[in-house]
Amino acid sequence: MGVPALFRWLSKKYPKIVQSVEEEEPGHMPGPDGHMVDIPIDISRPNPNGEEYDCLYLDMNGIVHPCTHPEGKPPPETEEDMMVEVFKYTDRVINMIRPRKFLMLAIDGVAPRAKMNQQRSRRFRSAQDAKILHEQREQELEERKKKGLAGEEEAIQKSWDSNVITPGTPFMDLLASSLRYWIAHKLNTDPGWKNLCVVLSDASVPGEGEHKIMDYIRRKRSDPNHDPNMRHVIYGLDADLIMLSLATHEPHFKVLREDVFAQDAKHRGCHRCGQEGHIAAHCRGEARKEDAKPLQKKPFIFLDVPTLREYLNVELQTPGIPFAFDLERAIDDWVFLIFFVGNDFLPHLPSLEIREGAIDTLLKIWKRELPNMSGYVTNNGKVELANAQFILDGLAQAEDDIFRKRKEVEDRQEANKRRHTSNYSEAQHGDTTYVGHAKVIPPRPVAPPTIGPSKSVPGSRNKGPIMLDGDNADVVKNRAQIRMANISAAEQLKMELSQGQGIKRTSSPVEKESKRIKADPEESAPVKEEDVLGDDSIKAEEDDDDEEVPPETKMLERKINADGTVEYQDTVKLWEPGYRERYYRQKFGVELSDTKFRREVVQAYVEGLCWVLAYYYQGCPSWKWYYPYHYAPFAADFTDMHTMQITFEKGEPFRPFEQLMGVLPAASKNNLPKPFQWLMTDPESEILDFYPAEFLVDMNGKKMAWQGVALLPFIDEKRLLDALHKRYDQLTDEEVRRNSFGRNVLFVSDDADLYPTLSQLYAKRSDKRAVYIDTARIPQMAGSLAADTTCVPGATYYSPLHSLPDMQDIPHDRSISAHYEFPEQRVPHRSVLLQGLTKTGFGVVDVARAADEAVVVEMGGMTKVYCMAAMQDLRVRVLMARVPMEEGPMEAVLMGLLMVVVPMALVRMVPVRTEAVLMVEVLTALAHMEVAHMEAGPMEAVLMEVVLMEVVLMEVVLMEVVLMEVVLMAPALMALVLMEAAPTVRALMLDQRTVQRMARTRLAMERSRIADMELRVAVNV
Repeated sequence: MGVPALFRWLSKKYPKIVQSVEEEEPGHMPGPDGHMVDIPIDISRPNPNGEEYDCLYLDMNGIVHPCTHPEGKPPPETEEDMMVEVFKYTDRVINMIRPRKFLMLAIDGVAPRAKMNQQRSRRFRSAQDAKILHEQREQELEERKKKGLAGEEEAIQKSWDSNVITPGTPFMDLLASSLRYWIAHKLNTDPGWKNLCVVLSDASVPGEGEHKIMDYIRRKRSDPNHDPNMRHVIYGLDADLIMLSLATHEPHFKVLREDVFAQDAKHRGCHRCGQEGHIAAHCRGEARKEDAKPLQKKPFIFLDVPTLREYLNVELQTPGIPFAFDLERAIDDWVFLIFFVGNDFLPHLPSLEIREGAIDTLLKIWKRELPNMSGYVTNNGKVELANAQFILDGLAQAEDDIFRKRKEVEDRQEANKRRHTSNYSEAQHGDTTYVGHAKVIPPRPVAPPTIGPSKSVPGSRNKGPIMLDGDNADVVKNRAQIRMANISAAEQLKMELSQGQGIKRTSSPVEKESKRIKADPEESAPVKEEDVLGDDSIKAEEDDDDEEVPPETKMLERKINADGTVEYQDTVKLWEPGYRERYYRQKFGVELSDTKFRREVVQAYVEGLCWVLAYYYQGCPSWKWYYPYHYAPFAADFTDMHTMQITFEKGEPFRPFEQLMGVLPAASKNNLPKPFQWLMTDPESEILDFYPAEFLVDMNGKKMAWQGVALLPFIDEKRLLDALHKRYDQLTDEEVRRNSFGRNVLFVSDDADLYPTLSQLYAKRSDKRAVYIDTARIPQMAGSLAADTTCVPGATYYSPLHSLPDMQDIPHDRSISAHYEFPEQRVPHRSVLLQGLTKTGFGVVDVARAADEAVVVEMGGMTKVYCMAAMQDLRVRVLMARVPMEEGPMEAVLMGLLMVVVPMALVRMVPVRTEAVLMVEVLTALAHMEVAHMEAGPMEAVLMEVVLMEVVLMEVVLMEVVLMEVVLMAPALMALVLMEAAPTVRALMLDQRTVQRMARTRLAMERSRIADMELRVAVNV
């Protein structure tokens, strides 16, 4: 989701939601040829992370992108090699999680129209970046030839077009068939897969990958036989996976992702091949030398949703509300507030920037206004507009101050920067220049006319994204200067490689170009390549989406500094009076007094908020709806929201080729059938204006080059579809197939419980009707099955990757597949925890989680107890995980354990609580335990020692008296239990050094005293 820096913000505010993933490395042994070969990991063994998971969901676009154009190493040479990289990466993720019941691989299919606008912007900018990079490499090649360097021409090749990762392309077709083959291969060869139900939802199935996954979870959740205690893990790079996971209200949920910040501070080389000594602009894709340092795999991390829920339970508590507090509804409101800061479907409000504390600002408004509302802002995926009005009103009151403070911060930062750095872009040394120079188009006082809804710029055949304040006429007029600046960028990049030694100005391509063009004496800034855009604290945070975001589109009419910031004149000046007038005049081309237009913009934005919330909670409400403006209104413009009528027409998704024509630039036309390609470039095309090669990029008050708004014309759906439908009869049979919608496919091995059900579909006497899965017998699955025409049980499975020696046919295929339909949505998704859920401390207090430690006992009815205790600052909580509860008093003991520890945390957090109240609760808890251990055997002794240990570990400075009382009482109670048995206990200290040091001495004393009591008891007996 388009929420810049959301993951980093969450991990800093709630640090214990992030957990490291333990990963088992494969072993090695000599192969037949003497070379070392990997020993496959046996995923049927226990998970090294100490917890077993039932379901794993893979948002495959988050795997495909880094495998096809990786950072830190050269990309695979062929698309077949890319498939192998996808297999390896997917296998690595599955080996980490080791799902026991269900695995789903979901690839992005055709997206809703609301998402296509963002995809279009990304792909246009990505194509232009690739073009400029290729030109720079060609220029460098020419320079090498002049210097007599030979044999390097082959290393400089045109980059692979990542825009092929879009539904309907031949690449995505190959990906789907390759994944089907690989799944069959794993089901035939990997014992850890034998009981798995595997679902593949490829790009032919409409919907974004992560939303197809969530649609399945919501539907499965509505089944009466759904197990609410199933443990889920979802992998992906999108930040919205966090929001989507919360929206399921399935508390046993984790988000898995690469730790993208792990190597930020260490790596300063080329991010394309991973080698030092050059940057990406000069990368020739050469193989790493044998003696080069091997690449390190990025570690993985969990974002623990249960822990985040507990943080939010503390954060969202609001006193004085006129209705009962409901954590699930409050979480929904929190998710809704995040949408204001950013999402893939709407531009965020001008006053909201996550790095300025926008989420905290919205949360303060929500908590302040909640007592004045009639209920929560959201209701099971529906926005209560009257309550949402309170949020917008509160933000409107703060808007002026936010803009002024933003300007003050920027001015301070700029002043500090001027004090510590010099303007090296103008530095020259003798006859050696360090920076290329190019024509700069001076800014105009008024911004360009905005391309509004369904408007376009017909006839504009331009060549790149331009950051300026003029219009398209200025762009066309200055093509020569643009070309000159491109060459200047290549010159300046070569300077960086020379590490300050400079590049001679003689015969420079810039000078040659300037002989042909009468250049303006005004100088431009150097354009730096993508890996030097800025510090990691800013740029690296933008990795939250699985699609490749172009690192820098060349804003040639702006000065781009070494840190990736863009120097330009902000003519809106939000910090000065009259900013609303200037904003609407420059961004929308209307006057502020045009209240009808502003109301239309606000109506469209409110529709967008309702659309996004429904999309996250109930599924896509409309395939056709989209926000028809490039900019958002101000919070002050939202008035009388309760009078708005919000309705959506469901509609149908675009066909794959229709989406391709809607999002791809002309540079990627080879991914389309030939009858459609000419529509992007031919002057006679009726939709030529949809595909400008030049387009304006408005920085819109932002600093970084990649943050600008690409002012592309919105696609007119009717014009597009009319142009395509005229040519559908020219498609080949293969192209017709690629342009058709597909179906989900379910795979199982012949060892799986579901195999007999699938086999019925292929019996000779089968009536070919759909078969419904018996959820009472197979609770991990629900839905219906139909025969897969490509499946022949027991036959040879033919490989689509015959060119690769390790990807051969599978003789006597033991797997079976079928078309799979998700279960029916029996009732609308509701924001509740389901009945039957075994609570494990959800919603107690915020957590600092320690390792899951086993306490093993020699005697007694319960043989193993897993205790997870945690401490951070002033807030503490205890989780009891996977405790096989017995009948009898054990429950009382466990509850007592929680009652002892939790009040100590609450008394530190809630001032109204007193030491006396705490003491009563502690004594009550101990009384419960005394009753319990009088009834049962030695297990209570173990738990009492755990209580003692946890109490000693509490760093409750303000509660020293109470702490000593508990410490003194616990051993006395334990002495009574020790009369029954003497258990052997293994319990490790918390992972906090200061607490460990404090605890060791005290524990040694207590253990010694207990040992003395044991000895006395033994002597007496």
